[in-house]
Amino acid sequence: MQATSFTKEDISFEDFKSQILNDYKVALISRECSLLGRREVLTGKAKFGIFGDGKELPQLAMAKAFKNGDFRSGYYRDQTFMMAIGELSIKNFFAGLYAHTDIEKEPMSAGRQMGGHFLTRSNNPDGSWLDLTKQKNSAADISTTGGQMPRLLGLAQASKIYREVNDIDSTGFSVNGNEVAWGTIGNASTSEGIFFETINAAGVMQVPMVVSIWDDDYGISVHAKHQTTKENIGEILKGFQRTETENGFEIIVVNGWDYVELTKAYSKAESIAREQHVPVIIHVKELTQPQGHSTSGSHERYKSKKRLDWEKEYDCNIQFRSWIVSNNFATTQELEIIEKQVKKDVRDGKKEAWLEFITPIKEQKKIVVKLLAELGTSSKNKNFIDKIKNDLIALDDPAKRQILGSARKALRYVVGENSKEKTALIQWIDSFYVKTQPEYSSHLYSETKNNAVNVAAVAPLYGDNPEQVDGRIVLRDNFDKLFANHKNALVFGEDSGKIGDVNQGLDGLQEKYGELRIADTGIREASIVGQGIGLAMRGLRPIAEIQYLDYILYALYVLSDDLSTLLYRTVGKQKAPVIIRTRGHRLEGIWHAGSPMGGLIHLLRGMYILAPRNMTKAAGFYNTLMESDEPALIIESLNGYRLKEPLPENIGEFREPIGVVETLKTGSDITIVSYGSTIRIVEQVAKELQEVDIDVELIDAQSLLPFDIDHHTLESLKKTNRLLIVDEDVPGGCSAYLLQEIVENQGGYKYLDSAPQTLTSKAHRTAYASDGDYFSKPNAEDIFEKVYAIMHESNPSKYPTLR
Repeated sequence: MQATSFTKEDISFEDFKSQILNDYKVALISRECSLLGRREVLTGKAKFGIFGDGKELPQLAMAKAFKNGDFRSGYYRDQTFMMAIGELSIKNFFAGLYAHTDIEKEPMSAGRQMGGHFLTRSNNPDGSWLDLTKQKNSAADISTTGGQMPRLLGLAQASKIYREVNDIDSTGFSVNGNEVAWGTIGNASTSEGIFFETINAAGVMQVPMVVSIWDDDYGISVHAKHQTTKENIGEILKGFQRTETENGFEIIVVNGWDYVELTKAYSKAESIAREQHVPVIIHVKELTQPQGHSTSGSHERYKSKKRLDWEKEYDCNIQFRSWIVSNNFATTQELEIIEKQVKKDVRDGKKEAWLEFITPIKEQKKIVVKLLAELGTSSKNKNFIDKIKNDLIALDDPAKRQILGSARKALRYVVGENSKEKTALIQWIDSFYVKTQPEYSSHLYSETKNNAVNVAAVAPLYGDNPEQVDGRIVLRDNFDKLFANHKNALVFGEDSGKIGDVNQGLDGLQEKYGELRIADTGIREASIVGQGIGLAMRGLRPIAEIQYLDYILYALYVLSDDLSTLLYRTVGKQKAPVIIRTRGHRLEGIWHAGSPMGGLIHLLRGMYILAPRNMTKAAGFYNTLMESDEPALIIESLNGYRLKEPLPENIGEFREPIGVVETLKTGSDITIVSYGSTIRIVEQVAKELQEVDIDVELIDAQSLLPFDIDHHTLESLKKTNRLLIVDEDVPGGCSAYLLQEIVENQGGYKYLDSAPQTLTSKAHRTAYASDGDYFSKPNAEDIFEKVYAIMHESNPSKYPTLR
């Protein structure tokens, strides 16, 4: 049941009345779902509940203004909106509450996210795009309540790009840039810095976004007086109001219980944003939250009686009902009939959703009970197995984990026994894992042919006497080819535009491709990344530049919470192939020489992390990723832009494979694995070690996520039997990850004659200047002495102590 856009003058009174009553019915359905949803949690059928009660009316008004092609970027209160646009049924709602892992039954995330997190499908199972202009779209929600803001910026900017940049094929993504990006956020979450960062950027960029602030005076239990200056977000946003001579936002304030004014407000906001590409803020005041923040507690604990009485009177559904009756759209009796039917529909939908969820689980329970009974009859430990079986039988509504756990525990009592009953139980366990584990673990990376690892390598080609150029020239010329070949590609960041980035890797490209494709931004790392996410979700190929690797920490929560989880939390229904470009490793000082790779590797699973040692390698990775549809982080070596490299003849065409290491020097005594800027130091030390009869095999990891999918490092260990990881991250950082990959996952421990070792930076940040680098990070002498000590332990007579 969908809300319908209307103006009273366009239709007959009967049609107008019908639409109003339809809206009332949607509001009732949403509210009843909230009420019964809370009960499902409190009775133990669902784990947790967070609902949209009290926000129904403004969401109906928003749905009326929301058109095909538009995008929502909201948070977990927007269930009424999703119902109103026809993307959330009663059964879908409860399937989400129960964490149903069937994507058809629970189309939001197949149980991966708690209820209240919404999305629409953007791509087919094979990874190809749907026609986003023929459907209403919602970006996948995240629980961090300001986290929806950064991507909103990019979703809105995409319309500006499609409207103003020539030669982009917008088929399936945009109709003349007419689409609006709609954001929603609670009043308390506007206290987040990312809210102001995004609002400021949108005002600067003048993009078609409409931001709704649902204001109920609280953030969980904390009143607005502790959240917002003047206790009123609308007041402190007034400086963003546009004037006749200055760009800014159009700001609209409206009460959340006033159906007529809400409809007018959203109609006005839509017109301004869609036609003029001016951002709009709608401050929706005087909203309520009848059941409190969530099922974790009651709002009676922190709201006064006066406030609770006011909320009952100004509940938007109560006010809507009163308005309908007073304006003769329906009698009280007619509304009671609707209300009674809605209660029945929601109860029936809840019951059906529960049966669809629990029935297949109960079927597996029956199978395991039978298997356990048969196992018990064939085992000397029948009494123990029967107890496990009976405990399982006693579970009326078992969870998958309880069924599987029972089967696995039973195996402990038949260790050393051989029977067909034991074999049957093992086969069930194995088959259950094969079917069930992917329901929780699939789609961390693309499972289509577009997976970046599938892109074939193409080597750079060189003539007999290749021109030696600065590394930045290789990058610049490659980017030039990339933007020429991919009309939907664009890059933006601090100093990326006019001066061609701080190291001139984009030198001259803004003049050639324009200010929208090669763009400068403000100093705002989090929303730069969000910009990239939103643009990528609408079919563009953004390269979002963070000036230095150290600064990526200011965008880390956007990368970790949103970008790296997008494919996973949507079970492949949405993607955002954005490339994050940055530069780092060794240069100068605490904030320009960082290498927090361990943290990035652990927090950004779901993205590729690539650390090329030179600019040719970096260019090859960019080319590879443009043939894929997955997100990645590329970290260029900060001190490599002025180093000479041969200029390939096939610039823009060569591709560096992802997940593949490169052996830079073969050897027989010890394997050294490193990456990035440190590789150059290790290469020099390897030559010095040759002078004392130590033959190093040097491997450039280069692709950290994923690392060495072909296990070339293992083959090296079979020769050398010794391993050293040289890493400029802190102790226990990336080096620990690489050790686990090589020693544990590849099985390298089987071939080691000496303990695997690491050489890392010191635990502190890198001190300033060249001496600071020397005493903070692995230097040539450190590496030489570390390798020598390993060889001394192996053969002290051949390699006597150095010092």
